[in-house]
Amino acid sequence: MAEVINMPRLSDTMEEGTVATWLKKVGDKVEEGDILAEIETDKATMEFESFHEGVLLHIGVQEGETTKVDELLAIIGDKGEDISGLLNGSASNGEEKEETKNTVTSSGVEKSQEEPQSNSGSVSEVEIPDGVTVVTMPRLSDTMEEGTVATWLKKAGDVVEEGDILAEIETDKATMEFESFQSGTLLHVGLNEGESAKVDALLAIIGPKGTDVSNIAKNFKVAGSTSETAKEETPKVEAKKEDTKQVSKASSSPSISTSSSNGRIFVSPLAKKLAEEKGIDFSQVSGTGDHGRIIKKDIENFTPRSASPASAGTANIKFVPSGQEDFDEVPNSNMRKAIAKNLAKSKFTAPHYYLNVEFDMENAIAFRKQYNSIPDTKISYNDMIVKACALALKQHPQVNSQWFDDRMKLNNHIHIGVAVAVPDGLLVPVVRFANEQSLTQIGTAVKEYAGKARNKKLGLDEM
Repeated sequence: MAEVINMPRLSDTMEEGTVATWLKKVGDKVEEGDILAEIETDKATMEFESFHEGVLLHIGVQEGETTKVDELLAIIGDKGEDISGLLNGSASNGEEKEETKNTVTSSGVEKSQEEPQSNSGSVSEVEIPDGVTVVTMPRLSDTMEEGTVATWLKKAGDVVEEGDILAEIETDKATMEFESFQSGTLLHVGLNEGESAKVDALLAIIGPKGTDVSNIAKNFKVAGSTSETAKEETPKVEAKKEDTKQVSKASSSPSISTSSSNGRIFVSPLAKKLAEEKGIDFSQVSGTGDHGRIIKKDIENFTPRSASPASAGTANIKFVPSGQEDFDEVPNSNMRKAIAKNLAKSKFTAPHYYLNVEFDMENAIAFRKQYNSIPDTKISYNDMIVKACALALKQHPQVNSQWFDDRMKLNNHIHIGVAVAVPDGLLVPVVRFANEQSLTQIGTAVKEYAGKARNKKLGLDEM
């Protein structure tokens, strides 16, 4: 049976992904664990592996194109299998449910209902056999709306004891361990590693060994999602198919363009690297790859536009510049978009004020030099500034305050956030009780947090 592969959520803040490179093409055999594609997220370009075996029957997003998380990425199935129904977005609406049934709440606790509940609450109506518990995506932070399964510590068929760690889940702030509150056998895994879902969506099913839970896995819906919603989403898939047809027609035309309708130029990673090494402008290259994509041989065979022979050897002639204005467009990464969105929100929701003070740092420079002369001691100017800010906040508690509608909270403790640069953005670990720490302690803490930030190992209590 064909499997629809959607754009995965490869980071906790990822909202859309760009296919950098396909490692498989339509018709190729795919084994479980094979790398399907390289996908650019809001934080990095990551390899995306297949969790299914079969033949790659359809590619929904071409190289260089971007799509939202959970949109159609590819379809894998048996060779020659008819997938027109999947491309058309057709799906069964499911059978009507009986009036008396068991329902599962978002916390995974069974509840008996005499009458069907409406979809307006936090409960999804699915008939649950005795002893079976549906485990839903937990809310592991106060701002978490979605979670991504980073690693499964248990697999389908394993025995699970209460308190066992089921999985590591990436929230909007950190990767956290999620333990089971039930005992039994892990009957079904609702999300593969690297996949994401909203809070309260199906994560796993635990129950007595051998219990058939296929109906639950197939029909479980997050509260509020109805067949009408599914119908409304159908045109999106149909539109995608129409777009694909249009692209196919365009590619068969003798006139080949290297740009999409929005001006984006499609270039293979290898061609891009060669072009950068040779200093070649993509806008001057005609692509011969699929849909006008620039590939390696286009760069190798490229001949720069030369000046007119008539101009050679000409003297005493007034030349008029004949160049044209041009520019290179660099699409915003998803992380940059997220940063822009959050900074704009901060600007309009928090009062801002600015203080400017000039300092003569001569004594500070001499102090640091003397301090670092102590064996096994190394502090930075940044460590000194963190300490100075902490002492200033202690002296001026009104600055170290929080505003509420009916009161101000003057904090007696002093924590300092230190921005750490990570690829394409910033994370802000917190040095706690900075005023009570020595310079060497602050320096050690900052180095440790910086390493964790770059390796994505910061915990919620460290940010």
